[in-house]
Amino acid sequence: MTDGADAAAAATSAGNWAKAGRHAGLAGAAIGIVAAGAAAGVAMERMTVGRGMRRRARVALDAAGPYGSLRGTPGTAVAEDGTPLYYEIDEADGAAATPHGRTAKGSAASSGRAERAAAQQAAEVRRRLAGPRRRSPAPTVVFCHGYCLNQDSWHFQRAALRGAVRTVHWDQRSHGRSGRSRPVGDGGEPVTIDLLGRDLKAVLDAAAPEGPLVLVGHSMGGMTVMALADQYPEFVAERVAGVALIGTSAGRLSEVAFGLPSFGVKAFHRLAPGLLKVLGAQSDVVERGRRATADLFAGIIKRYSFGTPQDVDPGIARFAERLIEATPIDVVAEFYPAFATHDKAAALVAYDTIAALVLAGERDLITPADHSEAIAELLPAARLLKVAGAGHLVMLERPELVAEELVALVERAASTGHRGRSARD
Repeated sequence: MTDGADAAAAATSAGNWAKAGRHAGLAGAAIGIVAAGAAAGVAMERMTVGRGMRRRARVALDAAGPYGSLRGTPGTAVAEDGTPLYYEIDEADGAAATPHGRTAKGSAASSGRAERAAAQQAAEVRRRLAGPRRRSPAPTVVFCHGYCLNQDSWHFQRAALRGAVRTVHWDQRSHGRSGRSRPVGDGGEPVTIDLLGRDLKAVLDAAAPEGPLVLVGHSMGGMTVMALADQYPEFVAERVAGVALIGTSAGRLSEVAFGLPSFGVKAFHRLAPGLLKVLGAQSDVVERGRRATADLFAGIIKRYSFGTPQDVDPGIARFAERLIEATPIDVVAEFYPAFATHDKAAALVAYDTIAALVLAGERDLITPADHSEAIAELLPAARLLKVAGAGHLVMLERPELVAEELVALVERAASTGHRGRSARD
């Protein structure tokens, strides 16, 4: 396809988006304007930068580092509604191989600065956690990813902890390699944060049936961790020795401004669910539009993922794009309504006597840092860290810092021990 034809395709896709949007009234008008602007922007950009050059740049960035390539021993848990939930386990001292037969350290040696730093950090982590690993039993660290991501979003922290402590990485339903939820019209139930908490319980029962746990949740994953405590407080009291809540919220998400002008915030929250429902119902059209306006969406992803996007390694920025692009629009639409009703502040009491970390990027536009401050107020013994200059994907933007904080959390959880408390203690 020529650049002119490519730009025309973008304009056609924009028209399709606008047509879909008109079915949602005012929301449709908004998306039509955005899509038309996207087509114009793409057309102008493609007059100066060839399509082949852009494609080669993306391929080069995808190959710049083995981001998301770490693999462990696979397994599948089954949710209460039969949805298969995919997970992987990295055993302590397991020396599990990554793709192409390379170890995590070997892969990092040929990649970018962040990857090399993770490999160097891993050696120090193994030394520091040697003591906790000799304890019987040592904690298993379970990673829960956020909305529109998958388990690979923890790539750098996984690399740092690899071989030093047992870890579990899983894909939330309808994300990554896990199965899709059954449609509501076909006997399924709407996605809720409570449902995700029960999914996590199924994964823990399958992948970590015994021993102490350290739960790590980012964004929606943090909400999932809270939902587990809300529904299974006795399980948490018996098994959970540490918790990390990263870039997440215990509620009030309907008040988040997303960096929009004040006059547009209420309109956005009112219109977004209906708009997403319309777009989800026309997923084929929307996915074509996403591909045609990939350059526009790359800029949006960078703005809402990173606090200082101009300073982010291009390979890592492209990795974030790939993670988010892999989430189909109908999944985006299916999950979005769950956040409006999310309120798990009361459930946090289950974590108030264990080692806890609350971490947020100071420039997070998705789950602002004041939401983490509110969580920390309910967990007075927790370590609260607001990372200057960082945004929502703080674990990719400040990978070494987040890994360091998680190692310190595991050390605290292991040193304090876990006696199998009752929920009333």
